[in-house]
Amino acid sequence: MSRRLTLTGNDAGAEAMRQINPDVVAAFPITPQTELMHKFAEHVADGDVKAELVLVESEHSAMSATVGASAAGARAMTATSANGLALMWEIVYIAASCRLPIVMPVINRALSGPINIHCDHSDTMGCRDTGWIQFYAEDAQETYDNLLQAIRIAEHPDVLLPVMVSFDGFIISHTMQVLEALEDDEARKWVGEYTPKYPLLDTDSPLTYGPLDLQDYYFEHKRQQVEAMRKARAVIRDVGKAYGELSGRSYGMLEAYRVDDAELVVIALGSTAGTAKDVVDDLRDQGKRAGLLKIRCFRPFPETEILEALRGAKAVGVLDRSASFGAPGGPVHKEIRATLYGSGIDPGVVDYVYGLGGRDISTDHIASVFADLEEVAREGTPKDNIRFLGLREEGGSDA
Repeated sequence: MSRRLTLTGNDAGAEAMRQINPDVVAAFPITPQTELMHKFAEHVADGDVKAELVLVESEHSAMSATVGASAAGARAMTATSANGLALMWEIVYIAASCRLPIVMPVINRALSGPINIHCDHSDTMGCRDTGWIQFYAEDAQETYDNLLQAIRIAEHPDVLLPVMVSFDGFIISHTMQVLEALEDDEARKWVGEYTPKYPLLDTDSPLTYGPLDLQDYYFEHKRQQVEAMRKARAVIRDVGKAYGELSGRSYGMLEAYRVDDAELVVIALGSTAGTAKDVVDDLRDQGKRAGLLKIRCFRPFPETEILEALRGAKAVGVLDRSASFGAPGGPVHKEIRATLYGSGIDPGVVDYVYGLGGRDISTDHIASVFADLEEVAREGTPKDNIRFLGLREEGGSDA
């Protein structure tokens, strides 16, 4: 059974958190996350959840309180955006290193400066090597679904890693969508009771979290995190399949949209994938073999699925909503190139940095990428294989 609701992305996130009913939630406001925590605070005030809502003085404190609660044995959550995530930075690493199954919605926003409150992926891409699992949602429906799945994934005994559920600021967080939500009893049965594997407050088996860890064991502990992330791949697939059996909406590491016979493939994360699907449909109507690869899970990175999806591609356009200064392309582009290297699959690959600071991306922009890819398929990868889409720049693209 399901309910049809009309919710913003933030409200969808708060609805999932209400059904998860965490023990502790630490809250500090930052645009465009604030409305999510406002709505969850309403649920607390109305008695809809039993969570202890801890109102802290900064995002650093929010993650610190969440880490403390999780280490003690509570199911703990928080949420943030951009500069707030940056202020958490030290403790974000600690959460992963202590193997705490925290789930945190991150509403994507450009990381200053100059100050900007609109969407790009610079905040979460900066966190890609912190040891957190990362999901990117296409819309409010996926925001809701990803949060319910994230709890099962984070708390799985083979994983025990924190999870970021990312969705685009304002584009998803503040726009309304009709979505399907589980009934409360179904959702709570799905989430299940939390039995912490290593609770700090266990007098029969005393533990220490976050001790000094020097040359003798630090390396081995990092290796354990690597192994947990490796094991997370199978857990993510299994949880996504089980969630599909419950809700009718199955999930994997990525979504391959009309890619089976595609020669021209665009790769995207987040809300842009929805726009790209419309372009793919239009090009298919014109007889062009276009497809979209939407990366849902960026950490762990889905190398196997990507190689399978790109096996027949002649040209690939990677859409990066963040810049990697001084690097040969944006974060997603570098991962794609590294995945393809030595695989025997060698399409022409062009990177498109776009949408920084919330700049719109239109169907015309994405159509221009596919037009470029037709040329790449004919003539090979151009020297200028890092481009800026929708940028006002002399001599640059303003498509």
